[in-house]
Amino acid sequence: MSPTLVAVLHAVAAGVAYGFDVIDHTGLPSGTVYPALSRLERDGYLRSSWEDEATAFAAGRPARCYYRVTAPGNRALREATAAYDALLPRRAAGVRGAS
Repeated sequence: MSPTLVAVLHAVAAGVAYGFDVIDHTGLPSGTVYPALSRLERDGYLRSSWEDEATAFAAGRPARCYYRVTAPGNRALREATAAYDALLPRRAAGVRGAS
């Protein structure tokens, strides 16, 4: 899974529920975030639902599409995070300045 997809999936898993918030949370442009959300949903890692029009209208904005992570999405996120984490260099135990 690409770093972009992992970042978007991680944001949604952390509770960032709709597109503009994912953009703010990740710092990625909309032209990257929305295709990533679509792909993650297509692949079964996310599910979406639209906010009630009356609720959005009462708030003075367009309806939002809210995303949530599925069980396969959580598994894929754990696997991708572990794979990327494995790429990080490890410090030897007892080395001065190691954290």
